[in-house]
Amino acid sequence: HFQKAYIPLNARAGLENQDYTINEDGIPCCPHDPSLPMKYECTSKLRSGVTRFKFVCPKMRWAYEKSTQKSYRQCCCENPCTTSRCGRMVYVYPEKDLRAYPGTIRGTEEWDNTYKTRTVVERDINHIKDHLCLAGRRTQNEKTLHADLILAGITQLITVVLADKIKHHEYIRSLKPLIA
Repeated sequence: HFQKAYIPLNARAGLENQDYTINEDGIPCCPHDPSLPMKYECTSKLRSGVTRFKFVCPKMRWAYEKSTQKSYRQCCCENPCTTSRCGRMVYVYPEKDLRAYPGTIRGTEEWDNTYKTRTVVERDINHIKDHLCLAGRRTQNEKTLHADLILAGITQLITVVLADKIKHHEYIRSLKPLIA
């Protein structure tokens, strides 16, 4: 099982929840103002080992009480959506829907950096499958697949050698410009 999956959120599928709306990054929004995404506060694990993300009211702030020397949450909403003085809190369980909640928060630096790497890998896999004709194979035999993969690799290396010899290094990424 995967701990994290970097999958873009499909807006057509829609995330269903009656209490609040969810924005395009999968972050819950304030029930009274859907343009305000809730603030991500932390990730925690339950005793059962299930991971959950905690989101708090976007207008919540930390207040400090000098007499007890402790900090507490304080909601600064004009029209609060809950009776709690801390404001609204929403827990999201990534395990329930890995596409909607991939194990990391969308829009964070971790998401952006990893997703850039993922897209490069996806392009390379697509290049191998489409341009080297491994996607439309009609055989299911393991030995034939192995031979096809080796021949595709040899073809790719020949492309690099030919592109270097004719001094057109822009052709190294794809066979299409050489054939067309």
